[in-house]
Amino acid sequence: MTTLRVDLEVIADLVENNSRILDLGCGDGLLLDYLIRNKGARGFGVEITHNGVHTCISRGLPVYQGDIDQGLSDYQDDAFDYVILSQTLQATRKPQFVIQEMLRVGKRIIISFPNFAYWRVRFGLLLTGRMPRTRVLPHRWYNTPNIHMCSIRDFQDMCASMNIKIIRQLPLASSGGVPSDLLHRQLIDRIPWATANLLAPLAIFLLERE
Repeated sequence: MTTLRVDLEVIADLVENNSRILDLGCGDGLLLDYLIRNKGARGFGVEITHNGVHTCISRGLPVYQGDIDQGLSDYQDDAFDYVILSQTLQATRKPQFVIQEMLRVGKRIIISFPNFAYWRVRFGLLLTGRMPRTRVLPHRWYNTPNIHMCSIRDFQDMCASMNIKIIRQLPLASSGGVPSDLLHRQLIDRIPWATANLLAPLAIFLLERE
């Protein structure tokens, strides 16, 4: 049985059964595999790394190697019910373009990202004077793949400027590890939005075109 990270569990819960999905930056394919096996999804994955593509193929998943910053020209408008981008947005060179392409080929899109305004990040920078490192952001400044960090409020502002409709917004109290028990699982989506930008290390948004 596939065990998902907390944030991937939440994303899987947002996807309706028997949906057409495109998983961008699908990594080792755990989420894609789960959705196909457990929710009857018909899906494809796109991954830029050789190791990720090889792992997905070894799982028998339909995946191809590609750079999502180059667009999704292989897919027609509204080709998918959901397009998913999990903890990858901050590593893209052209995040707005990527989101526009996701909204073009998908009826709805799901995006998760680390919240750079999380209190541990804020205090880490304040107290040490160095770029903070957390469980969600473990890399040092010189070897991080993240080039466009944002906060929850930043992302909300961007959605407003791009006329994107927010269907659901889910701040996660967990840092994204595997849930060990029911209590841990219940921590999800319990942070009030008034304090989410400070208290949530991760956030998930379900979006569609206005």
